Amino acid sequence: MSHATYLRYELVRTFRNRRFLFFSLGFPLLMFLLIAGANQSKRLDGIPFPLYYMTGMVSWGAMIAIISSGTRISAERQIGWARQLRITPLSTRTYFRSKVVGGYVMALLTIAVLYVAGSMLSVHLDARQWALMTLLLLIGLVPFAVLGIMLGHLLKPDSLGPAVGGVTSLFALLGGAWGPLSTSTTFVDIVKCIPSYWLVQSGKVALGGPGWPPLQAWVVLAVWTAALAWLAVAAFRRDTARLT
Repeated sequence: MSHATYLRYELVRTFRNRRFLFFSLGFPLLMFLLIAGANQSKRLDGIPFPLYYMTGMVSWGAMIAIISSGTRISAERQIGWARQLRITPLSTRTYFRSKVVGGYVMALLTIAVLYVAGSMLSVHLDARQWALMTLLLLIGLVPFAVLGIMLGHLLKPDSLGPAVGGVTSLFALLGGAWGPLSTSTTFVDIVKCIPSYWLVQSGKVALGGPGWPPLQAWVVLAVWTAALAWLAVAAFRRDTARLT
């Protein structure tokens, strides 16, 4: 089975999962339209509220989409599909690459839909700002793509759904996707150590803030990605050892 064939299969399965589409795309969109629509004339930190809130919802929705790639891994493990793939020419690298690419496709779809919704609520940016914001968001999603793979090999489908919901909600809350939690310097210093903070900031800073990404952002994203990758590999090896 070629990479293109398996990727196409992966995308078809993703788009047929209505529950996944609702939580990664529909729910953030609904929250944005309800909350930003009711506060369209307000400003937050000097930024029009719909623009400020759109960047938060984009970060949250994309995070859900990329982490939820793990739900398909977990489901395939439960039905024995992972065992079946081990006797095909499909390489492990191609298998995981397809999962990550599928997650990124859904993340891009979520981003695009929220961009359109933002434009409907008078969010106006030039082409460079849209492109820069999208690029920075995709970079910020890297550790969450690895996290999704790790969770897929650690949890069963019944427990993975609530886990993804809880993890993404906690990351979004602490990262400021729903609005700033505190102006305390100590608190801000703490949340700067989690990747969701920089994922959210990547959108907001692209709207005219100071230069991004700072060195701290690169370090946090790299450390989290490396640590989660090590855990994901360990979970994968333990999981596949049971299949031999």
